[in-house]
Amino acid sequence: MDKVILDPHGEMLMQQYRELVPTLEQLAKNAYDLLRRALREQGIYVTAFEYRVKTEQSLAGKLERKGAKYKSISDITDLVGLRVITFYTDEVDKVAVIAKRVFDIDWQESVDKRKLHQLDSFGYNSLHYICRLKDKAFENIRFELQMRTALQHVWSTIEHDTGYKGEVKIPREYKRQFSRLAGMLELVDDEFSRLRIVLTDYRRQVQTLVKSGQLDEVSLSGDSFRSYLDLKPFDRLNRRIAAVNQAEIYPVSLMNYLPLLEKFGMETLGDVQQFIDENSDDAYQLAVSQLAVTDLDILSSGAALQYLSLVYVLKHDGGRDGLKSVYDAINGEDDANSRLADMMLEQAETLRFMQAKKKNRAPRETT
Repeated sequence: MDKVILDPHGEMLMQQYRELVPTLEQLAKNAYDLLRRALREQGIYVTAFEYRVKTEQSLAGKLERKGAKYKSISDITDLVGLRVITFYTDEVDKVAVIAKRVFDIDWQESVDKRKLHQLDSFGYNSLHYICRLKDKAFENIRFELQMRTALQHVWSTIEHDTGYKGEVKIPREYKRQFSRLAGMLELVDDEFSRLRIVLTDYRRQVQTLVKSGQLDEVSLSGDSFRSYLDLKPFDRLNRRIAAVNQAEIYPVSLMNYLPLLEKFGMETLGDVQQFIDENSDDAYQLAVSQLAVTDLDILSSGAALQYLSLVYVLKHDGGRDGLKSVYDAINGEDDANSRLADMMLEQAETLRFMQAKKKNRAPRETT
C-alpha cells in the first residue's frame, strides 16, 4: 500500500493522535471493563465484545480523505471503538439501555442506523452511540460504541470482504442479488427473535400448568421435566428408602433419566406422575431387599427414580436388557451393567409383586 501523504493540517492532527495513544488505550480498556461488568450484572450474555484503538494507518487514510473537517483530534469520534454483538435483535436494545447508564451519550452524533434502513439499501445497519466516560480524566475524548446482532455482523463482514462498498460500481444485477440475500438474512434475524419469544412464553405456560397440577396437559420434554422436578416428586419415596439405613440423601441431576422415561412410552407429565403413583410401593420393596443387608449411609437423590424404573421394567417384561438400559442411564454404558442386571433379575424373583405376577400368569386348573 502506498504511503499516505498528508497536508500540514493532517500532519498536525496525526501528531496530536500520536501523543494521545497511551490515553486512548487506557480509555478503551476502561470503557470495555465498565460495560462488560454492567452486562454481566444484568445477566446479558453476548456472542462477542471487542474494543480497539484506531491504527495510525487507518487514521491517515481518514485524514487524507476528509481531514479538513476536523479542527482538532478531539473532533474525531472513532479513535476508540467498542463493538457488542448480540444473539438477538431485542438484545441490542437491552445493551443500549445499559450503555446509557454507564456512559454519557452524545445524542447529536449518535445514530440508530436501523431506522435509516431503506428498502433499496443493502446489508444491515448497527446502532451507533458516540460516548464519553463519566471520568474527568477522559472527558474530552469521545468514542464509538457499535451494537448489532450476529447476523448483522456477518453481513457487514461479507459486504467488506466482497468489496461491495468499494469504489468500483456494482452492476445492477449483482446489486439485486445482494438485496435478496440481505432480505433473507433480515428475515432470519427477525424470525429467530420471534421464535425466542414464543419459546419463552411456552416455558412460562408449562411452568404454570405444572404448578397448578395440570400434568396431563403438559408434554414430556426437557423443559417440562425440569419444571416438574422443581415440585420434588420423588422426595417422599427417597425419604422412605433412606430411612431403611438412616441414610443421608445427596442431590444429583435426574435429567439423564428423561430418555429412559420417553423410552418407556411416557408422553406427558401426567404419565410420569402415574408411573410414580403405581410403582412407589413396589419400588420401596425392591429397595429394602437390597439395602437392608448393607450398611449404606449415603443415598443418591436418584434412588427413587432408579428403583421405580427397575420395577417398571420388571413389570413390563423388559428382562435383562431392560434392566441394563436403566443402569446404562445411571452409570453410562458399561459391561458391568449387564452383571448388575443379572443380579437384579435374580434377586427380584422373590419379591411380592413378582410372585403376584407369576401367579397371574400360571394356567388355571380345569375341573
